[in-house]
Amino acid sequence: MGTPDLLIRTSGEKRMSNFLLWQSADTELWFTDEMWPDFNEELLYTAIIDYQSRKKIR
Repeated sequence: MGTPDLLIRTSGEKRMSNFLLWQSADTELWFTDEMWPDFNEELLYTAIIDYQSRKKIR
């Protein structure tokens, strides 16, 4: 299993709570105040567009 490229955190939380902490060491994080049941396709596209616009230094 590879590492995720993008991790989306819903509900306005700005912490990882040890969720995939080791696997997400090189992962881009995206936060939204929307609760998970309200997360929709439009927000997913917004997250992807934001991710694609980031400059990655490797």
